[in-house]
Amino acid sequence: MFDSRVEIIPANGIAAMVSRHLPTSTTLTITCLPAHGIERTMAAALELADLGYAVVPHLAARAVADKGQLRNLLADCATAGITEVFTISGDAPRAAGPYASSTPLMADIAELSAGSMKMGVAGYPEGHPATHGVQLLDELLAKQELASRVVTQMCFSAEAINNYAGLLRREGVRLPVWAGVAGAVPRTKLLALAGKIGVGTSLRFLSTKGSFARHMLGGERYQPDALIDGLAPTHIAGLHLYSFNSLAALPAALGPATAHAG
Repeated sequence: MFDSRVEIIPANGIAAMVSRHLPTSTTLTITCLPAHGIERTMAAALELADLGYAVVPHLAARAVADKGQLRNLLADCATAGITEVFTISGDAPRAAGPYASSTPLMADIAELSAGSMKMGVAGYPEGHPATHGVQLLDELLAKQELASRVVTQMCFSAEAINNYAGLLRREGVRLPVWAGVAGAVPRTKLLALAGKIGVGTSLRFLSTKGSFARHMLGGERYQPDALIDGLAPTHIAGLHLYSFNSLAALPAALGPATAHAG
């Protein structure tokens, strides 16, 4: 059984929704989307931390205005007992300040927290449309001294995730790999929201798989069980569950692992 975390979007009323459906033993990661901004991410993180959840806010480099704002964000995390963040470049077309990518952001987080803040980083089993695969690998190798884990982009192929984790090991990336998996999400919501959070590539991959695609997306709700069963415990350290805020079905989809704080 894999440890798991649940990714949520900081929509209005998300704290009440989470508390209705998930026990406080659940570890939550909170997205930072351009439409919401880093302020909403942190507001949700602080509210959920106050309710007793372990939370991992996403810090999008391009959303951080300057080092002073970053210092304040980390101070808020420290006050709330938040010990880990997830660092990404972000999807904003322009950087709000000096951080165009997650690499300098991570360096400043390490400096300002005196090395105490854990940092997750993104991995791409199916590549990234804007960055060459060799560059992605080089960036991971450069980041791993500051990072605590790799969380993969949402993927619908256990084989692709396992192969990616194996590749990272062969190339010298020692970080634990957490598989990014869609939860038991309504099909229409998955298709409508996927592009907004950057998983269009993975859905296009799925659409090429013929009968497999019809099986996985043909019903009213996507079910991740078969994909999870195909993940290799020797390669994968845990599950990062993309919930799209469809929280009620998570325990049915994953069983006790959903409530395990990873």
